[in-house]
Amino acid sequence: MQNDNQHKEEQLLKKRLIELSRLAYQREFITYSNFLNLNEIHILHSLSKEELYTKYIVFGGYDAAERQMAAFLPDALYLRWKDPEVRNQLPFPFYVLSVTPLHQKYAEVLTHRDYLGAILNLGIERSKIGDILIEDGSAVLFIHESMKTFLEEELTRVKHTAVHVQEKAEQEFSYVPKYDEIKGTVASVRLDSLLSLAFSSSRTRLRTLIEDAKVFVNGRLVTSNGYQLNEGDIVSVRGMGKFLYAGELSKTRKNRIYVVIHKYI
Repeated sequence: MQNDNQHKEEQLLKKRLIELSRLAYQREFITYSNFLNLNEIHILHSLSKEELYTKYIVFGGYDAAERQMAAFLPDALYLRWKDPEVRNQLPFPFYVLSVTPLHQKYAEVLTHRDYLGAILNLGIERSKIGDILIEDGSAVLFIHESMKTFLEEELTRVKHTAVHVQEKAEQEFSYVPKYDEIKGTVASVRLDSLLSLAFSSSRTRLRTLIEDAKVFVNGRLVTSNGYQLNEGDIVSVRGMGKFLYAGELSKTRKNRIYVVIHKYI
């Protein structure tokens, strides 16, 4: 039953995405999805050129964002925005908000789960919320434009901590993900080998995660243990975290590969 429901939800999502693409094509303006999670982004990427009417761009507010919106663009507009240097200037319909404890001295140590739970308890759908970043005891979050005013007025407390919500101007926002640098040797740059290095776990256990469709590379679902990574690839594992494969440093005398990865904190 669960697989049937999941299949139906995926089919509905495909239909919504195709419809957004059709509207962009027919009316010659940009259409946007809600925030998509990793699996939904993979479904979008899996749609063929024949199914979609336009090209699209995904963005979540900063490089390496996990939850992203898709913008479907008619050909003339796509040519303008496809350049990565100007892509981030595309006016996606979300705002950046900061959530700050009113009295830092008395504030609890709040986690991503605490902030997300407080927002969902207000009745806001998960698809209206992008990434939530924790910085120095406060949070930065991405929210669909339709929810901005409501959240500013209604989110007054996270757990037992009183908070203040305000818009963060785009020019004030910059985010460089924090990471632990991990170096080690692997027999090859296969996905299962680098997962084992990143998460200090057995390749057997991590193969199960791959087979259970929980591993994504650059937003695309990968179900092959032997998938070969390229420098710059971002690997996300649902429930465990993500890392960037930063590249090969050297080879040992036994022909093993000495690599470096950046595991996001």
